[in-house]
Amino acid sequence: MGNKKDKARAAVQELTERPQTESPKTETQKNDAPHLSEHISQQESKSVVPKFRPEPIEAEYLNKPTHMQTRKERYEFGRAMRLKCSREAHAEFTVNKSGRENPVELLIESSEGRLEHLVPIRYGRMLTSPFAFFRGAANIMASDLDDTAATDYAVQSCGDCHLMNFGAFATPERNIIFDINDFDETFPASWEWDLKRLTASFVIASLNNGHKLSDGRKAAMRVVQCYRDRMKELSELSTLDAWYSYLDYKDLIELTSDKQLKKLRKKVLEKALKRDSFEEFVKLGHVVDGKPRIKDQPPLIFHVEDYGSAAQIERIEESIARYRESLSMDKRVLFDRYEMVDNAIKVVGVGSVGTVCGIALLFAAEDDPLFLQVKEARKSVLERYSHFKNETTNGQRVVTGQRLMQAASDMFLGHYVSVTEKHYYVRQLRDVKVKPLVEIFTPENMLGYARNCGWALAGAHARSGDASIIAGYIGKGDVFAEAIGEFSVKYAEQNKEDHTRLVEAVREGLIEVMTG
Repeated sequence: MGNKKDKARAAVQELTERPQTESPKTETQKNDAPHLSEHISQQESKSVVPKFRPEPIEAEYLNKPTHMQTRKERYEFGRAMRLKCSREAHAEFTVNKSGRENPVELLIESSEGRLEHLVPIRYGRMLTSPFAFFRGAANIMASDLDDTAATDYAVQSCGDCHLMNFGAFATPERNIIFDINDFDETFPASWEWDLKRLTASFVIASLNNGHKLSDGRKAAMRVVQCYRDRMKELSELSTLDAWYSYLDYKDLIELTSDKQLKKLRKKVLEKALKRDSFEEFVKLGHVVDGKPRIKDQPPLIFHVEDYGSAAQIERIEESIARYRESLSMDKRVLFDRYEMVDNAIKVVGVGSVGTVCGIALLFAAEDDPLFLQVKEARKSVLERYSHFKNETTNGQRVVTGQRLMQAASDMFLGHYVSVTEKHYYVRQLRDVKVKPLVEIFTPENMLGYARNCGWALAGAHARSGDASIIAGYIGKGDVFAEAIGEFSVKYAEQNKEDHTRLVEAVREGLIEVMTG
């Protein structure tokens, strides 16, 4: 053991003390994880060395590749990070820890600035189960994660990385890939944070399906094991091959061991492939006085109060112009083929309820509609706890994060700042999107889906982080997976307690709820 520790320390010393001429560093790196030598004790400890929190810095973007260092050197650097934060330390979490922020107060705080009449719907959806609560409580977990073990090695993080925020969709090349599909909270942060939120979601979803706690823990561990294996594979590829890699959803379907689920997935995908924009119009639109319009379905779909007024039309026209400027020239040419004919508010998800989420109906011809989704981009829940700062609008933050993390992104993905100074991002409402069928998953199905999510998250993190460093930290065995599995079980208990606190707050009249 002594020799291994000596080699690890030597690797840290070598990689952190090299002359600038041998491996130039950006300012981002100077403030980030590479300065580990100051934080390494003489003996490896299972407790975490207090985190260093320098002044917020701009992601430049994020960890400049260590060009002159070999894969083996970077892998050893990752191993050496265990001296700063042991892998076993990730198991540590105290339920209802003294001094922990009040979860109900955090929820109320996160509702500030939302559409007031929709906030009760948000709480109503979160009230239905601990799993629904978890989906809407990204800010609560962000607060908790800040107090857990972390290497502080930053990647572009999803920020709300739970198992319902993955799915299949069509790329511009019309491939069907499986990837992360929600980036409202994306921000640079320690790579473990996404992994911990994802694994906790598997335990909570498993319990929601009536599975044993041990089944949920197995699913959480499977996520980490597959993340580990995929990260190691990516670390051995060339830079371009790793960047171009993606998960083909049809291949993942073939890996489904449950014959009935495989058949159902094929059927759902076939239906999604046949669903075009005109079919979407039949579902969401109708013709009024010879003009196509979005159907009002209050309280979930409705037109704004001043709809059709000169002021509202002027706001829309200005928003279109500003959004168009965020597109590349070729996408502007495509967008200009369409003309907007209607727009409305559409309530979506759990965590997003109360933010301004709208849909825009455009036509290129009478039988050629297009629906775009317009979503308000607020400050990321991670920003308060990350040592990076956001130098862009929040709409651009979302777009940048999505393009960086996804293997392929929507052609219409763009952003703008409205005349009322709200930040928005825009994307297609639906493009062969396939949602996971989590509610019907058996324990065995959960394990298969955990594999898919672990692979996808590894690919997303490897695009902004160094796969060799992360792979080196995790290692080849299950030490890290077991620690994260234990953390996830503890956090599922904490989440249940927090859900109970919300139920009590509703009973006491502190929070108003509405179904919808």
